[in-house]
Amino acid sequence: MKMISPRLALGAGCYWGTEKFIVKDFQKLYPNSIAKASVGFMSPDPKAMVNPTYRQVCSGTTGHVEVLYVELTEPVTSQKLQDLLQFFFQFHDPTTKNRQGNDVGSQYGSVIFCDDDGQKDIAQQVKTRLQALVDAGKVQYVGKKVETLIADLNPYYPAHEEHQQYLEKNPMGYCNHYYRFKGEWPVLNKS
Repeated sequence: MKMISPRLALGAGCYWGTEKFIVKDFQKLYPNSIAKASVGFMSPDPKAMVNPTYRQVCSGTTGHVEVLYVELTEPVTSQKLQDLLQFFFQFHDPTTKNRQGNDVGSQYGSVIFCDDDGQKDIAQQVKTRLQALVDAGKVQYVGKKVETLIADLNPYYPAHEEHQQYLEKNPMGYCNHYYRFKGEWPVLNKS
């Protein structure tokens, strides 16, 4: 059995909401599934600016995405990663390119940063299944095409400490994430 890396990063709009939904809500469903997590920045371009500031990323000129950097508890099975990625697609809209609600710009893109080919394969399978569900009308978002980018894990730059666990420290803080659908993924009827 091929090992899957425990490290990945997820971009789903503002990283505060992504952190809350993954670290708090996903772990309610899958206790102790996450070894470590923090918010910060990553670019799909391995030659992107080094160590950008929050203001630079928010300007939209660096190509970095607000991400939640995650280390899963080992061993990482394909099922564990699939469950995480399916959950990721439940609380943000992957059909709005570089946008989540009122948050607009490349820093708010829907991106799965993968550390190995096994992760990429699983991410692509989940994205393809999601597109089929959208096409069949089983899952509804603003758009009709899943725009999520699947990219290599590149250098990660943690955000300042005051941005870490922000919604845990500020429960009434800004968050535009919400469940688009909950529970089990819909099933496509087989004809």
